[in-house]
Amino acid sequence: MFTVTNAARNALDQHFEDKELGSIRIYLAPGGCSGPHLGLAMDEPTDDDTVLNAEPYSFCINKELLDKTGDLTVDIRYEGFVIETTNPLGGGGCSGCGGGCHG
Repeated sequence: MFTVTNAARNALDQHFEDKELGSIRIYLAPGGCSGPHLGLAMDEPTDDDTVLNAEPYSFCINKELLDKTGDLTVDIRYEGFVIETTNPLGGGGCSGCGGGCHG
């Protein structure tokens, strides 16, 4: 299942108000202490992608990554867009991040 919350949809509407609408990629970004996380970027789908529609928006994600994440929800919070998954991505876990962990 793929969901774009109303808050995220409103933010996308504002962002694309004066821009050409294009495909939005959901990708795996490194995350330092907190481990990898999903991010968003403008990009066209390839043969290795699944296209997820949330009219008028089109998102693409690598098929293997989608198999690992499970259901996806695109939301927005004070820090920006957040992509929540039903399956944790894992990783991260520096001991304390107090001294040697740089993300």
